Amino acid sequence: MMTNKESLLLYCWQKFLLPMLRRAAVQVLVMICLTAGVLGILGSTAPMSHAEAIFPTSVAGNAQLATTSRIHNQQPPLKSTALNATVYHSPDCNCCGGWIDHLKAQGFKITDFSTPDIETVKQKYNVPDNLSSCHTAIVNGYVIEGHVPADDIKRLLQEQPNVAGLSVPQMPVGTPGMEMGNRKDPFSVLSFDRKNSVAVFNKYPSS
Repeated sequence: MMTNKESLLLYCWQKFLLPMLRRAAVQVLVMICLTAGVLGILGSTAPMSHAEAIFPTSVAGNAQLATTSRIHNQQPPLKSTALNATVYHSPDCNCCGGWIDHLKAQGFKITDFSTPDIETVKQKYNVPDNLSSCHTAIVNGYVIEGHVPADDIKRLLQEQPNVAGLSVPQMPVGTPGMEMGNRKDPFSVLSFDRKNSVAVFNKYPSS
């Protein structure tokens, strides 16, 4: 049998000392785990994002998903507009061929139609009589009448104004396809809509 002193020591051990030792052991284990985790992070070669450094793992994961979503939702850059032109002209028009060569040199793909009834084409596409020239072209739905420079057609396709098309009336000397040495008459590129309203799209001085 235990004496009173032994009984008292056992009681103190079970009541006070043993719980204290258990708590201390748990704290030591926690510290060891935390230290191992920190050392593992520091020793990792994988880069840590700003979100992972500040927020818990779940929040950082959500931040990464949001960033990925933004990247996938970005629209790709628009492709360059295809430069396709359908050109109608009289069989005996030499300057029309010069204008077609000008467009080809500027990257246009040409579908060439030679027709003896060019006036019917102009009526079909509602070219105003006072803006008429020697050939009529259709480029991406726009009507291009006469010796319009390729740069103005490209600008038209880029800006896409609410007009029916462009025209250089008659056949000014110095326009593409109407070159005559160094001579260059002043001319204007005119825009027109389906109500026959006309405006200056570009102006070229004489040289």
